[in-house]
Amino acid sequence: MKTLNAKITNPISELISDDIYDLLHSHGLIDEKAVRDYQIRKKFKSLRATKVSAGEAIDTIREEYPYLQFDTIRKIVYQISK
Repeated sequence: MKTLNAKITNPISELISDDIYDLLHSHGLIDEKAVRDYQIRKKFKSLRATKVSAGEAIDTIREEYPYLQFDTIRKIVYQISK
């Protein structure tokens, strides 16, 4: 019987290696919501750098994450780090 080892794509490859991400993920040590929020903030920053308005940037991100409300994304991108 063959076992499939499906590789999980590393959404934070600029921070940690794929091997470390796979290890952490396999042990349930990755906070998926925090990774999603990191990706949203990164995308927002990238869009704003190209002179896209904040509202348009949030609307663009909403297309990628349709289950999130406009205000939820706004809170994520303007969240103050503790």
